[in-house]
Amino acid sequence: MSGGGDVRKTVLPGGLRVITETVPTVRSVTFGIWVHVGSRDETPALNGATHYLEHVLFKGTERRSALEISAALDAVGGEMNAFTSKEFTCYYARVLDADLPLAIDVVGDMLTSSVLDPAEVEAERGVILEEIAMTEDDPGDCVHDLFAHTMLGDSPLGRPVLGTVETVNALTRDRIAGFYRKHYDPPHLVVAAAGNLDHDTVVEQVRAAFDRAGALDRTDAGVQPAGPRTGVRPVSAQGRVELTDRRTEQAHLVLGMPGVSRNDERRWALGVLSTALGGGMSSRLFQEIREKRGLAYSTYSYTSGFADCGLFGVYAGCRPAQVSDVLKICRDELDQAVRQGLPDDELQRAIGQLSGSTVLGLEDTGALMHRLGKSELCWGEQMSVDEMLAKISAVTPDDVRAVARDVLDQRPSLAVIGPLTDRQTDQLHEAVA
Repeated sequence: MSGGGDVRKTVLPGGLRVITETVPTVRSVTFGIWVHVGSRDETPALNGATHYLEHVLFKGTERRSALEISAALDAVGGEMNAFTSKEFTCYYARVLDADLPLAIDVVGDMLTSSVLDPAEVEAERGVILEEIAMTEDDPGDCVHDLFAHTMLGDSPLGRPVLGTVETVNALTRDRIAGFYRKHYDPPHLVVAAAGNLDHDTVVEQVRAAFDRAGALDRTDAGVQPAGPRTGVRPVSAQGRVELTDRRTEQAHLVLGMPGVSRNDERRWALGVLSTALGGGMSSRLFQEIREKRGLAYSTYSYTSGFADCGLFGVYAGCRPAQVSDVLKICRDELDQAVRQGLPDDELQRAIGQLSGSTVLGLEDTGALMHRLGKSELCWGEQMSVDEMLAKISAVTPDDVRAVARDVLDQRPSLAVIGPLTDRQTDQLHEAVA
């Protein structure tokens, strides 16, 4: 079991996986199709192709126009969307339980039968360029892309998911279509659904949707689903500084270092450490930077785990004149976690916070569907909530101290966006030297 309901999995001919979680106490279902491809699968010239394709699949199939796709879900009060990450893509719809067959038909049609009309591809280019511009206008968001580049350079993981203005303008319909044909095949797809549903019925409806498009070969029963991603660990930078001068009211900074991969057992201890350092209003960074000194409105720490590597980062947004002071506090807190460790009571509070947020985060069908799909793609199995809570509760102070030494004692790198003087620039370089 995953979130408390009945979890079942069926593998159809051709390697298509269907995973469901039945929650009979709700009246909704979230249905999603996950694709085992993300921006890290792109060459430099194709940067942004995964996200571009995600947009274009909404623009029409052999059976439906773009308007008909959106109108079908609007007519029943449903919600439909998609997202692209560095390692996977997801298309999903949330509907009333009675309208699940419609959601399966529409989303399945999009995934299997997109026409990639040249005019629609060209029109969507403008939409994506606007999305890139919108991200650039939000330095609090943009600084995380800068930090990824600071740490991972011009590797697939270091490049932005959206691509750049240059790469998006260079993408052609034929290149996007080639990317579609290469990656959107049944062994690399996972169908996930959670809510008031019947597993066998969902399987048959999914089978029908894919059969309608000729996407399943019933004689191809020997094809196995693609396994969890393996990759070549990219080289992570240490002691690197990237500064983007921009006339903003705040300076936005991320200080960080290499973390752990999503398969590393130390991820549980690192999660507790990150929560204690910057995971809530009682965390060390929030108390020191915001509550005691009033230097920032938003500050937090976070971890990012990929198949073969990870990142640990500390974010803060502050007045440009305070950036050196904020950075010093961040450095001091990380150093203290390494040299002295964190008190047991803070770690126990972090364990409780992490456990509670894990359970509360699975209180809706969308979150349950997300968990099903991501777990299957990333680990090839489902870990129950009880198993997750046991992993978190089993973290000891010694585990946290050990992972603090392993991760936080590395030379940090720094990414900053904001209006900086030459003197501040020199100070920031010195701060991570």
